[in-house]
Amino acid sequence: MTSRSVLDLAPVVPVVVVEDAADAVPLARALVAGGLPAIEVTLRTPAALDAIRAIAAEVPDAVVGAGTVISPENVRDSVAAGAQFLVSPGWTDALLDAMKASGVPFLPGVSTTSEVVALLERGVAEMKFFPAEAAGGTAYLKSLAGPLPQARFCPTGGITPALAPSYLALKNVGCVGGSWMLPGDAVAAKDWSRIEGLAREAAAVRKV
Repeated sequence: MTSRSVLDLAPVVPVVVVEDAADAVPLARALVAGGLPAIEVTLRTPAALDAIRAIAAEVPDAVVGAGTVISPENVRDSVAAGAQFLVSPGWTDALLDAMKASGVPFLPGVSTTSEVVALLERGVAEMKFFPAEAAGGTAYLKSLAGPLPQARFCPTGGITPALAPSYLALKNVGCVGGSWMLPGDAVAAKDWSRIEGLAREAAAVRKV
């Protein structure tokens, strides 16, 4: 799998914060059943690596990745847990080197033109645009397409079901990341059928 194929797995990549590792497998199964196989588990909680490990072992149709990867140690631990792709909110030379050496696809985070150019200079053309809405949204990404047509993005941050189609309509956007299909009350109630339904709605998002 390549980073480009991560961008093309589904129009929406769920960005998941797992507080209880026991929820990881049923949550992932609900997302996959709803048509969202690429799942980004953020490294924001102590349960994250166990969640990645469980999904990788027990949900074969899921493509589980690690998000909020901010250090070489995060890269090492995520891959060891079974992460099939890596996503960072930003990047440094050390982090980029570790991701490139990891053997799995990765989407380094950018929010400025200079960061995009620097990644292209390093041979990386697929990236995360974060925080998407705060950093300029669709207007900013559209303005990048002219001078930097080789760059392709997964915008994440502040994207809603109403905004997603306008992002997906951009020729330099492969997919969007979001968490609207994972409302806190549904996760707390372990209402996996509701999450599956919301995932199905997200998977049906189309370009405007």
